[in-house]
Amino acid sequence: VECSSADEALAAAGAGADIILLDNLAPQELHAAAAQVKAAHPGVTVEASGGIVLGTLSQFLGPHIDVVSMGCLTHSAPALDFALRV
Repeated sequence: VECSSADEALAAAGAGADIILLDNLAPQELHAAAAQVKAAHPGVTVEASGGIVLGTLSQFLGPHIDVVSMGCLTHSAPALDFALRV
């Protein structure tokens, strides 16, 4: 479940979500929210996403973050035109 605050994340985890995506949070806010989710629901996977680039990646890594999504890896990827015949 995509969440934009700690309150949303806790509500989603409490409702049974097994993966919480914390989207577009500043690093400090992200880590606080992730810690709250993990304290209340240790089995929930916490994913960080939104505005993360290679230069800032280290700021988003932490003990309560299980997965990091980086759209910058594909936003500027060139297209490849190909065909597959079986």
